[in-house]
Formats: sequence, C-alpha cells, structure tokens
Amino acid sequence: MVGTKAAVRFAGAILLAAVLTACSGKGADRNQNLEGYTPEQIFTRGEFELSQNRSDDAAWYFSEVERLYPYSDWAKRALIMQAFSYHTDKNYEESRAAAQRYIDFYPTDEDAAYAQYLLALSYYDQIDEVGRDQGLTFQALQSLRTVIEVYPDSEYATSAVLKFDLAFDHLAGKEMEIGRYYLRQDHYTAAINRFRVVVEDFQTTSHTAEALYRLIEAYLSLGLVDEAQSAGAILGYNYQSSEWYDAGYKLLTSRGLKLKSRGNNWLSTIYRQTIKGEWL
Repeated sequence: MVGTKAAVRFAGAILLAAVLTACSGKGADRNQNLEGYTPEQIFTRGEFELSQNRSDDAAWYFSEVERLYPYSDWAKRALIMQAFSYHTDKNYEESRAAAQRYIDFYPTDEDAAYAQYLLALSYYDQIDEVGRDQGLTFQALQSLRTVIEVYPDSEYATSAVLKFDLAFDHLAGKEMEIGRYYLRQDHYTAAINRFRVVVEDFQTTSHTAEALYRLIEAYLSLGLVDEAQSAGAILGYNYQSSEWYDAGYKLLTSRGLKLKSRGNNWLSTIYRQTIKGEWL
C-alpha cells in the first residue's frame, strides 16, 4: 500500500468514465498524445492502471504528469506515485531514482518520509538477490537509518527499525556463511577472521553465540587453547541457555579445558572489558 497521504482519492465517476472510455483493459498506449488531457485525468489513468495490477503502465502515466505539468501540485503527487509504482513492479532502480527526485525537490513535504522509506525499500527488497555482494545491504542500512533519524515520528519509523535489524542480522549471517565455508575447508585463520567480525561488529545479532562456538572449534584446531577457552568464557557468560553453549562446553571439557578467559588475546580483552568492566 502507498503511504496514507501519498495518494489522492479517485476522481468522480463522470471524470473517471471520460478518461477510461478508451482503456478497454489493454494497458498504456505509449504512443498516445496526452497533451490534451489535464494532469488530473492523466493521474487518474495512472491510478486505474495500478488498480489493474499494471504498475509499469501506471508509472508511465505518472511520469507523463511530471513531464507535461512539471510545476503543478499534480506533478508532485505523481512523482511519489511513480516511485511507488516502479517499486511495485520491482523496478528498483527507477523507483529509487523517482524517490530521490522527490526528496531533492520536496525535502520538507509531508510525503518526504515516505519517499525516503521507498528509497530504503528499493535496496532492502533486493538483499536476498545479491549473493555475497553486500553493497546493497549497506545501502539499505544507511537509507533505513535516515528514515529512523530524520523522520522518527513518521508512520514508517517503526517498520524501518525492524528492517534495519533484519538487514544487520543478514550481514552477520553472510559473514557466518563464509566463515563456515572456510572452516570446512580447514582454512582456520580465514574462518577466524570472519567469526571475529561477527563477535566484534555484530554482537547484537542472533549469530554471535554460534560465532563464539566456531571460534572454539577453529582455535582448538590450531592448538590455540587460550583463545578457545576465552571464547568459551564469553559464550558461557552471555549465552548459557543456547545450544551453542552446550556444544562449546562439551567440546572444551572433553579436552580437559575450562570455559575461562586465559592469556592476553583479543577474546580475553573482550571478556575483561564487557564482562568484568576492566577497560585499562
């Protein structure tokens, strides 16, 4: 659904009938000369195309309003509807461009928050399509943060917070996926680097407990027992109710080791700082 104030109601029945007489359910005729129509009539035709699930045609009509009547109030309304229509059509690049134009042209308008939200969605809705290239995920996070910080009282802020957390968790999940791959290939140092990123940069996500367990596995494979025990100490303190604590406990104790911070390594530093409050 388009934002509460982003779309106008349908025009009256007489006007609608006049505009749609030649529609016949075939969608847009892009060779049609629309200069003889009012902006309201073209806008209404765009709404009709949306109602018929022809969002690409709808976007074209809204773009014609913007082109033919660039300084009218209808052009402003059509621009936000253009962004919405392209997004509905999964044409994210064009949706993003239209939303950005709206923000640039009407930064203080009441629908600027919705335009920023649509811009963020144009990145967010592609997250699962980008494989290991996380550039769009970072763009989504940045754009969602803008919604949260610039428009905290808007109706889109709550949804932006939820999506921000999910996108953040997604980044951590990708680090875990790559780390597990390296671990299976016995590339322990490379695996450790990935799990370390999760522990240090994504500690609020759902992947931290597993990352600590995988660090125990990797460090034990390298014979680095102090690091393994330190990872176990953090795991035991913060995630004792998780399955990963149980697995880590069994793995360490089976080798006569304890879940105790030892030595002077990055994990023991985290343990001292975050659990014991020793920052110096």
